Amino acid sequence: MPETELPKLAKWLPKLQEVAGKPDRDLYLIGHSSGVITIIRYLESLSADQKIGGAVFVAGFTNDLGYEELKNFFEKPVDLAKAKKNCNKFVAIHSDNDPYVSLDFGDKFQKELGAKLIIKHNMGHFSGPVDDEKSCKELPEVAASILELSSRFAK
Repeated sequence: MPETELPKLAKWLPKLQEVAGKPDRDLYLIGHSSGVITIIRYLESLSADQKIGGAVFVAGFTNDLGYEELKNFFEKPVDLAKAKKNCNKFVAIHSDNDPYVSLDFGDKFQKELGAKLIIKHNMGHFSGPVDDEKSCKELPEVAASILELSSRFAK
């Protein structure tokens, strides 16, 4: 995404729209942290006849966490009901010791989006050295979740 050190929804949303192309049921999105709120804003921007196949959220949140650089993502209230209308299959992956994102957001995704909630232990924010964490180089639950969400690959 452009300008990751100072993320701006006004730049990230158009970039996601560009990369995603035409939204359809074969589109599955994966986001981490501020990428999750970007996906939610993307889903809110779709028209009623546009739906994607599913989304996997890693360390996602729906509220302003108090960081100045993220305030621009929350200038209007988040509409999870609208997001759900444009994507009805979600998985939320959270860590039980994330210093930034409370497990409450995983519960919220589970309750309001019907997301399958996966709780990992001692994974921090899944961000590695930038947050003085051990690098999260593998998260097989993401690939497994995409396969599970996709009816084409479901067993």
